[in-house]
Amino acid sequence: MAEAVEYTYEDIAKMIDHSLLAPGLTDEQMEEGCRLAVLYNVATVCIKPYYVRRCAELLAPSDVKPTTTVGFPHGSQCVSVKLTEAESVMDDGAEELDMVVNIGKVLSNDWEYVRNEIATVTEAVHARGRIIKIIFENCYLQDSHKIALCEICGELGVDFVKTSTGFGEAGATVEDLELMRRHSPPSVQVKAAGGIRTLDKLLEVRRLGVTRVGATRTAEILDECRRRINAAHRE
Repeated sequence: MAEAVEYTYEDIAKMIDHSLLAPGLTDEQMEEGCRLAVLYNVATVCIKPYYVRRCAELLAPSDVKPTTTVGFPHGSQCVSVKLTEAESVMDDGAEELDMVVNIGKVLSNDWEYVRNEIATVTEAVHARGRIIKIIFENCYLQDSHKIALCEICGELGVDFVKTSTGFGEAGATVEDLELMRRHSPPSVQVKAAGGIRTLDKLLEVRRLGVTRVGATRTAEILDECRRRINAAHRE
């Protein structure tokens, strides 16, 4: 007997930011990835910054949005550099931006610096009607750091808080996602990244209140989603 499903294909597809950030990806592979994202009708493609303009062209016939990163992957750039990077990728068509916090400043408990950085880039992004996700890189942080970041992001009205870059020592964990959801206001969504490789894992984090995930195995996840929905409909 097939399992009951309480979601639609679109529910799951529109949770996915299809990630094309691996350093070795060629232009040809990134174009293939953009076309795959359109085929599967995901939420966004998260692409390397220099490729945003071409990505936006490839996605134009669809409602899949171009997304990119700021301060990737360690968050150590100066605030002015992050701001310039954000403006540049928005000029190229990025609709959503995933910015890494300055991890060293977080670990130094320099909250004035951290707040100013997040506020500066968030204001610029929101001024142009775009969405910003703040990446914590939780594998390097204590719970106290994560809670403080959630509180700052909530006060500043960011759109998402995000667990990881996917390039740190570890990715999303259940414990971190529960903590981030608990300490963020309802207006701030939670994105899980790093380790979301199967439909079952995606459904697990969805039950925790996650509304977006970063994934490289998009086709496998969504093919399995279709299989389960089709099997349930045959019953």
